[in-house]
Amino acid sequence: MTNPSSSLRQETFADGLALTFDDRGSGPAVLVLHGGGGPLTVARFVEAMSTHARVIAPVHPGFAGTPRPERFDRVEQIADAYAALLERLDLHDVLVVGFSVGGWIANALALRAGDRLRGLVLVNGAGVMVDGEPCADVFSLTPQQLSALSYHDPARFGIDPATLTDVQKAGMAANMRTLAVYGRARDMGDPALRARLASVRLPVLVVWGASDRVVTPAYGRAVAASFPNARLEIIERCGHMPQIEQPERLLELVATMP
Repeated sequence: MTNPSSSLRQETFADGLALTFDDRGSGPAVLVLHGGGGPLTVARFVEAMSTHARVIAPVHPGFAGTPRPERFDRVEQIADAYAALLERLDLHDVLVVGFSVGGWIANALALRAGDRLRGLVLVNGAGVMVDGEPCADVFSLTPQQLSALSYHDPARFGIDPATLTDVQKAGMAANMRTLAVYGRARDMGDPALRARLASVRLPVLVVWGASDRVVTPAYGRAVAASFPNARLEIIERCGHMPQIEQPERLLELVATMP
């Protein structure tokens, strides 16, 4: 399905939820689900993918200043909303690319709308529970500490709070508060999810940074093993953000998906 225009759009549903999403490019449909850092962390990836695909990149409710209804506090509700969005846009054969918590959403979406999808790409994706490999408690960390866990080369790619404006700092704090609503009470995972992924028959590509200490490569191997049709690709000299540290390699891997 094609769409020649590129624009920020909004769709409102019967339950009152308003979804904001970028809709750009033309060609096969790709749904990009950002992580806890918000939509800016995947902006360049979205732009690159839109040169040969129609990219739908929603903002998870509550991130980047978007409204989040008070009742809206579970990843599964986000997945339900995106299933409704795919139906509203009449999209089929959609490749879903989920980053970090976006991977959790992607997994939940596959269990709800797998008939509309052609595959999953999970990039350092959270959401399952793996014995001995918990996700880092990102809510207790300073920005510098989080950068040290997130990047292979934090000196080059990490965020220096001294360089941020007050508005940028407030935006980052608001994103973390929203992430906490969806994930903190559940330790960034669903104990029942991993067993359910065995029913997902789609092709799955699990991409992991070798230096990720937010969710480790061992965790990534367990994620890949949860699916009947998955392969794991480890990116060297890369942490939790391949789209920032190794963007060309990530795009190469995504291009291998059928």
